[in-house]
Amino acid sequence: MKEEYKKWYSPNLSGDIEFLIYGHSGHPVFLFPTSKGRYYETKDFGLIASVQHLIEEGKVKIYCPDSVDALSWYNKSISPSDRAQNHTWYDKMLAQELFPLAVCETGYQKVITAGCSFGGYHAANFAFKHPSLVSHLFSMSGTFDISSQVDGFYDSDIYYNNPVDFLPGDQDPDLWNIGIILGTGDRDICKPFNERLSGILHQKNINHWLDIRPDADHDWPVWLQQFPEYLSKI
Repeated sequence: MKEEYKKWYSPNLSGDIEFLIYGHSGHPVFLFPTSKGRYYETKDFGLIASVQHLIEEGKVKIYCPDSVDALSWYNKSISPSDRAQNHTWYDKMLAQELFPLAVCETGYQKVITAGCSFGGYHAANFAFKHPSLVSHLFSMSGTFDISSQVDGFYDSDIYYNNPVDFLPGDQDPDLWNIGIILGTGDRDICKPFNERLSGILHQKNINHWLDIRPDADHDWPVWLQQFPEYLSKI
Protein backbone atom coordinates (compact mmCIF):
# COMPACT_ATOMS: atom_id res chain seq x y z
CA MET A 1 0.00 0.00 0.00
CA LYS A 2 1.42 3.34 -1.06
CA GLU A 3 1.85 5.91 1.73
CA GLU A 4 2.91 9.49 1.04
CA TYR A 5 3.67 12.31 3.47
CA LYS A 6 3.00 15.87 2.38
CA LYS A 7 3.62 19.21 4.03
CA TRP A 8 3.15 22.66 2.60
CA TYR A 9 2.71 26.25 3.61
CA SER A 10 -0.99 27.08 3.60
CA PRO A 11 -1.80 30.68 2.71
CA ASN A 12 -5.25 30.21 4.21
CA LEU A 13 -3.82 29.06 7.55
CA SER A 14 -0.73 31.28 7.41
CA GLY A 15 1.31 28.27 8.45
CA ASP A 16 2.34 24.74 7.53
CA ILE A 17 -0.17 21.90 7.22
CA GLU A 18 0.69 18.18 7.18
CA PHE A 19 -1.02 15.18 5.56
CA LEU A 20 -0.68 11.46 4.98
CA ILE A 21 -2.04 10.09 1.70
CA TYR A 22 -2.76 6.42 1.03
CA GLY A 23 -3.21 4.76 -2.34
CA HIS A 24 -2.46 5.29 -5.99
CA SER A 25 -5.91 5.81 -7.52
CA GLY A 26 -9.64 5.71 -6.87
CA HIS A 27 -12.28 7.87 -5.25
CA PRO A 28 -10.60 10.56 -3.12
CA VAL A 29 -11.55 10.36 0.56
CA PHE A 30 -10.96 13.13 3.10
CA LEU A 31 -10.58 11.23 6.39
CA PHE A 32 -10.54 13.52 9.43
CA PRO A 33 -9.07 12.70 12.85
CA THR A 34 -10.97 12.89 16.14
CA SER A 35 -10.88 15.99 18.34
CA LYS A 36 -7.42 17.60 18.29
CA GLY A 37 -6.11 14.50 16.49
CA ARG A 38 -3.11 14.50 14.20
CA TYR A 39 -2.90 13.45 10.57
CA TYR A 40 -1.44 10.04 11.54
CA GLU A 41 -4.14 9.14 14.09
CA THR A 42 -6.29 7.06 11.75
CA LYS A 43 -3.25 5.01 10.80
CA ASP A 44 -2.19 4.51 14.42
CA PHE A 45 -5.66 3.25 15.43
CA GLY A 46 -6.01 0.87 12.48
CA LEU A 47 -8.63 2.69 10.43
CA ILE A 48 -6.37 2.78 7.37
CA ALA A 49 -5.54 -0.91 7.75
CA SER A 50 -9.26 -1.72 7.90
CA VAL A 51 -9.65 -0.52 4.29
CA GLN A 52 -6.22 -1.55 2.99
CA HIS A 53 -7.78 -3.94 0.47
CA LEU A 54 -9.83 -1.11 -1.06
CA ILE A 55 -6.75 1.11 -1.20
CA GLU A 56 -4.58 -1.57 -2.83
CA GLU A 57 -7.32 -2.37 -5.35
CA GLY A 58 -7.31 1.28 -6.44
CA LYS A 59 -10.89 1.91 -5.37
CA VAL A 60 -10.06 4.74 -2.96
CA LYS A 61 -7.25 7.17 -2.31
CA ILE A 62 -7.37 8.48 1.25
CA TYR A 63 -6.22 11.95 2.28
CA CYS A 64 -5.66 12.40 6.02
CA PRO A 65 -5.29 16.09 6.88
CA ASP A 66 -4.00 17.39 10.18
CA SER A 67 -6.58 19.11 12.36
CA VAL A 68 -6.43 22.63 13.77
CA ASP A 69 -8.95 21.90 16.56
CA ALA A 70 -6.43 22.92 19.21
CA LEU A 71 -6.25 26.34 17.55
CA SER A 72 -9.96 26.63 16.77
CA TRP A 73 -12.95 25.10 18.56
CA TYR A 74 -10.93 23.71 21.48
CA ASN A 75 -8.79 26.80 22.03
CA LYS A 76 -10.25 28.33 25.19
CA SER A 77 -7.41 30.86 25.38
CA ILE A 78 -8.90 32.92 22.53
CA SER A 79 -12.34 34.40 21.94
CA PRO A 80 -15.13 32.26 20.45
CA SER A 81 -15.11 34.58 17.43
CA ASP A 82 -11.43 33.84 16.84
CA ARG A 83 -12.04 30.10 17.32
CA ALA A 84 -14.66 30.19 14.57
CA GLN A 85 -12.44 32.29 12.31
CA ASN A 86 -9.58 29.83 12.68
CA HIS A 87 -11.88 27.01 11.64
CA THR A 88 -13.17 29.04 8.68
CA TRP A 89 -9.58 29.36 7.44
CA TYR A 90 -9.18 25.59 7.86
CA ASP A 91 -12.31 25.03 5.78
CA LYS A 92 -10.90 27.31 3.07
CA MET A 93 -7.65 25.34 3.11
CA LEU A 94 -9.59 22.14 2.49
CA ALA A 95 -11.68 23.61 -0.32
CA GLN A 96 -9.03 25.73 -2.02
CA GLU A 97 -5.85 23.69 -1.46
CA LEU A 98 -6.54 20.03 -0.65
CA PHE A 99 -9.60 19.58 -2.86
CA PRO A 100 -7.85 20.73 -6.07
CA LEU A 101 -4.93 18.42 -5.27
CA ALA A 102 -7.24 15.42 -4.82
CA VAL A 103 -9.09 16.19 -8.06
CA CYS A 104 -5.81 16.55 -9.95
CA GLU A 105 -4.33 13.32 -8.57
CA THR A 106 -7.39 11.09 -8.96
CA GLY A 107 -9.38 12.57 -11.86
CA TYR A 108 -12.59 12.50 -9.81
CA GLN A 109 -14.53 15.76 -9.57
CA LYS A 110 -15.97 15.08 -6.12
CA VAL A 111 -14.56 13.76 -2.85
CA ILE A 112 -15.88 11.53 -0.09
CA THR A 113 -15.70 12.93 3.45
CA ALA A 114 -15.42 10.69 6.49
CA GLY A 115 -14.44 10.85 10.13
CA CYS A 116 -15.00 9.49 13.63
CA SER A 117 -16.28 11.47 16.62
CA PHE A 118 -15.28 15.13 16.07
CA GLY A 119 -13.88 14.00 12.74
CA GLY A 120 -17.49 13.23 11.87
CA TYR A 121 -18.28 16.88 12.51
CA HIS A 122 -15.55 17.93 10.08
CA ALA A 123 -16.78 15.47 7.46
CA ALA A 124 -20.38 16.64 7.74
CA ASN A 125 -19.58 20.33 7.96
CA PHE A 126 -17.44 20.25 4.81
CA ALA A 127 -19.99 18.14 2.92
CA PHE A 128 -22.96 20.33 3.79
CA LYS A 129 -21.08 23.59 3.21
CA HIS A 130 -19.70 22.41 -0.15
CA PRO A 131 -22.23 19.88 -1.48
CA SER A 132 -21.13 20.39 -5.08
CA LEU A 133 -17.68 19.08 -4.11
CA VAL A 134 -18.82 15.96 -2.19
CA SER A 135 -20.27 12.67 -3.44
CA HIS A 136 -20.57 10.79 -0.12
CA LEU A 137 -20.51 11.55 3.60
CA PHE A 138 -19.64 8.77 6.06
CA SER A 139 -19.78 9.92 9.67
CA MET A 140 -19.04 7.54 12.54
CA SER A 141 -20.21 8.68 15.98
CA GLY A 142 -20.13 12.27 14.78
CA THR A 143 -21.23 15.38 16.62
CA PHE A 144 -22.81 18.11 14.54
CA ASP A 145 -23.40 20.97 16.98
CA ILE A 146 -20.45 23.11 18.09
CA SER A 147 -22.48 25.44 20.31
CA SER A 148 -20.83 23.90 23.40
CA GLN A 149 -17.44 25.12 22.15
CA VAL A 150 -18.30 28.83 21.86
CA ASP A 151 -19.39 29.85 25.37
CA GLY A 152 -22.76 31.20 24.28
CA PHE A 153 -21.27 33.49 21.61
CA TYR A 154 -22.80 33.54 18.14
CA ASP A 155 -21.88 35.09 14.82
CA SER A 156 -22.04 34.25 11.11
CA ASP A 157 -18.84 32.17 11.20
CA ILE A 158 -20.35 29.99 13.91
CA TYR A 159 -23.68 29.74 12.07
CA TYR A 160 -22.08 28.65 8.80
CA ASN A 161 -19.91 26.06 10.55
CA ASN A 162 -22.71 24.52 12.61
CA PRO A 163 -24.62 22.03 10.47
CA VAL A 164 -27.68 21.81 12.73
CA ASP A 165 -28.10 25.58 12.27
CA PHE A 166 -27.42 26.25 8.60
CA LEU A 167 -28.62 22.97 7.08
CA PRO A 168 -32.39 23.33 7.76
CA GLY A 169 -32.67 26.44 5.57
CA ASP A 170 -30.16 25.43 2.90
CA GLN A 171 -31.79 24.63 -0.45
CA ASP A 172 -28.67 23.90 -2.49
CA PRO A 173 -29.84 21.15 -4.89
CA ASP A 174 -26.51 19.32 -4.58
CA LEU A 175 -27.42 18.40 -0.99
CA TRP A 176 -29.87 15.84 -2.38
CA ASN A 177 -27.10 14.19 -4.42
CA ILE A 178 -24.83 13.23 -1.51
CA GLY A 179 -24.80 9.61 -0.33
CA ILE A 180 -25.05 10.00 3.44
CA ILE A 181 -24.46 7.47 6.20
CA LEU A 182 -24.63 8.48 9.87
CA GLY A 183 -23.12 5.69 11.93
CA THR A 184 -23.62 5.48 15.68
CA GLY A 185 -24.27 2.93 18.43
CA ASP A 186 -27.03 2.33 20.92
CA ARG A 187 -24.60 3.21 23.76
CA ASP A 188 -22.83 5.98 21.86
CA ILE A 189 -22.62 9.32 23.69
CA CYS A 190 -23.14 10.97 20.30
CA LYS A 191 -26.27 9.01 19.39
CA PRO A 192 -28.56 12.01 20.14
CA PHE A 193 -26.55 14.21 17.74
CA ASN A 194 -26.99 11.64 14.98
CA GLU A 195 -30.70 11.27 15.64
CA ARG A 196 -31.10 15.05 15.56
CA LEU A 197 -29.24 15.40 12.26
CA SER A 198 -31.21 12.48 10.82
CA GLY A 199 -34.40 14.30 11.77
CA ILE A 200 -33.26 17.42 9.91
CA LEU A 201 -32.43 15.34 6.84
CA HIS A 202 -35.82 13.61 7.01
CA GLN A 203 -37.58 16.98 7.16
CA LYS A 204 -35.75 17.99 3.99
CA ASN A 205 -36.44 14.64 2.29
CA ILE A 206 -32.71 14.04 1.92
CA ASN A 207 -32.09 10.33 1.60
CA HIS A 208 -29.66 8.87 4.14
CA TRP A 209 -29.01 5.88 6.39
CA LEU A 210 -28.97 6.30 10.16
CA ASP A 211 -26.99 3.21 11.15
CA ILE A 212 -27.48 2.54 14.88
CA ARG A 213 -25.40 -0.49 15.88
CA PRO A 214 -26.62 -2.66 18.76
CA ASP A 215 -24.35 -3.16 21.78
CA ALA A 216 -22.01 -0.49 20.39
CA ASP A 217 -20.11 2.28 22.15
CA HIS A 218 -18.31 5.45 21.11
CA ASP A 219 -15.02 3.75 20.35
CA TRP A 220 -12.60 2.56 17.70
CA PRO A 221 -13.73 -1.10 17.52
CA VAL A 222 -17.11 0.06 16.20
CA TRP A 223 -15.57 2.49 13.70
CA LEU A 224 -13.19 -0.20 12.46
CA GLN A 225 -16.24 -2.24 11.47
CA GLN A 226 -18.23 0.65 10.00
CA PHE A 227 -15.61 2.33 7.84
CA PRO A 228 -14.82 -0.56 5.46
CA GLU A 229 -18.53 -1.40 5.20
CA TYR A 230 -19.43 2.18 4.27
CA LEU A 231 -16.60 2.58 1.74
CA SER A 232 -17.57 -0.69 0.07
CA LYS A 233 -20.93 0.87 -0.82
CA ILE A 234 -19.56 3.51 -3.20
